[in-house]
Amino acid sequence: MFVHIVCWKYKPETTEEEKDYHVKMLKRLPAIIPDILSFHVGRDELRIERSFDTGLVAMYPNRKAYDFYTAHPEHQKVAAFGKKISEKTVSVDFSVE
Repeated sequence: MFVHIVCWKYKPETTEEEKDYHVKMLKRLPAIIPDILSFHVGRDELRIERSFDTGLVAMYPNRKAYDFYTAHPEHQKVAAFGKKISEKTVSVDFSVE
């Protein structure tokens, strides 16, 4: 399996409506893009200094399925919106047995 983890730190001027819309857009992706084994998105609840605002953990059967997801036009739209409203994004991607 292939694991994809992303965290977004929103710009201070990003509105709650924009944050909620970003999460809503992300949550729609599994219904649109095939071969996603699991897909979890949520807003941070602890709000401590090191926290990011929103996180995503997704699993795919293999790297090929992840690459398809990444290149998919709907993912590209969501990624562009996330980039627009975020001051920083971090990710880690790895294979597991």
